Amino acid sequence: MVIILAVEFSNLVVKVEKLNSVMEVVASAPGKVLMTGGYLVLERPNAGLVLSTNARFYAIVKPIYDDVKSDSWAWSWMDVKLTSPQLARETMYKFSMQKLTLHCVSSSDARNPFVEQAVQYAIAAAHARIDQDKKDILQKHLLQGLDITIMGANEFYSYRDQLEARGLPLTPESLSVLPPFSSITFNANNANGAHCKPEVAKTGLGSSAAMTTAVVAALLHYLGVCHLQESNNADLDLVHMIAQTSHCIAQGKVGSGFDVSCAVYGSQRYVRFSPEVLSSAQVAGIGALLREVIVDVMEGKWDHEMTRFALPPRMTLLLGEPGSGGSSTPSMVGAVKRWQKSEPEKSLYTFTKLSEANSMLEKQLNKLKKLAEEERMGYDSIIDRCCQHKSEKWMEQSVAPSEQAVVEALLGARNAMFDIRGHMRRMGEAAGVPIEPDSQTRLLDTTMDIEGVLLAGIPGAGGFDAVFAVTLSDISSKVANAWSSLNVLALPIREDPNGVSLENGDPRLQEITSRISSANIN
Repeated sequence: MVIILAVEFSNLVVKVEKLNSVMEVVASAPGKVLMTGGYLVLERPNAGLVLSTNARFYAIVKPIYDDVKSDSWAWSWMDVKLTSPQLARETMYKFSMQKLTLHCVSSSDARNPFVEQAVQYAIAAAHARIDQDKKDILQKHLLQGLDITIMGANEFYSYRDQLEARGLPLTPESLSVLPPFSSITFNANNANGAHCKPEVAKTGLGSSAAMTTAVVAALLHYLGVCHLQESNNADLDLVHMIAQTSHCIAQGKVGSGFDVSCAVYGSQRYVRFSPEVLSSAQVAGIGALLREVIVDVMEGKWDHEMTRFALPPRMTLLLGEPGSGGSSTPSMVGAVKRWQKSEPEKSLYTFTKLSEANSMLEKQLNKLKKLAEEERMGYDSIIDRCCQHKSEKWMEQSVAPSEQAVVEALLGARNAMFDIRGHMRRMGEAAGVPIEPDSQTRLLDTTMDIEGVLLAGIPGAGGFDAVFAVTLSDISSKVANAWSSLNVLALPIREDPNGVSLENGDPRLQEITSRISSANIN
């Protein structure tokens, strides 16, 4: 049995190493959790706190052909192949070198509009930015064709059905049994209404934004426009502009953009850009005008605000999947906007109160970070004690003024989260959408009553996607066990403040080699 396992690993390694036999670029971008700013972040100058996670989406770019034929310089078309192993899909395109547009030559149901727009805008940006003396190199890269592979970490999708089919408990340890980049589960039925559940069962981490960002970053690096390993802010800004544009055009509207910004820069306090910066892309966006549109995009006034942010020290982000198959954010946002138009005074009051509660939570978290810097020993001491008790006992644990200040900030953050949840719940009731459904309310109340839990809430637009919790110290096993008893799957997700990055190689090969190195074969 051991020999068979070794052979299987060997075959897998050989198979994946073939992917690395030619030049390739691998980029990754993180998923997100929007702690505050749901719905409000759509309008300037409202801010949102968004955390990037250790769940990452990968894009691998390499040439289709090893070399360029002598007569290929006169070609007006190049080949693009898009592979999505998790969906078992391979899509072929022809790319017009003159008009900079993709034409799908595979079945229409295999198309991915986010990747299509990312390819078009990234290549257009390369033509606009590349130096004249490097045009021949760019042309050669393109004429060799583009072989693009996209893969998302398992945490982006729901695998409850697989766990239940195997008779495994709903725990993070059970998820680790599944192979990396497993096939994606589709929603077989739609218990919450056709407008509320997407085709693929997701966990709400922003897979389309992370995927688009990873593809744009990999292409810009592959084509020599960006140098991601140098962490150049100008390069990141270019990735951001092209990824935002591609994502907005693909989804057919200009959203808030916090998910793409998080995928590029990592955890942050975000205020959206003015939608007018993408007006030319919305009007034209394709065809012969793309060369002009890309210049407008890159020279436009991107006035978004991005300030680095992270959770205070000794705090852990957790994410739980209730198992309802996900919610459609666009349909929920649309319902809230219709409510705003029908009841402007009531909605303005709710939005104002929600904004105040969001600001209070941000203020308390920043205060905790400052106290950790000024009084680290006292801060650590009170965190160690409070993580063992429910919140009503926290003040009893403080024995010094510095510790009391920490506890006051902790309780202030909890109260702000209760206010946020209350306003979001009332907004959902008024708009007729399940922003915090009753099942989520019961789950969140139970979670916030666990020893050491600071916050629990619904990320982003809410609904049935997931819930998040922030704990003092790392009591993730305690929360995971409590969630499991309530039929909620705790995902192995933590905050990782880093944004888009260049990887050393195919992530599948890295997973295989890590498993081999950890195997103990006698």
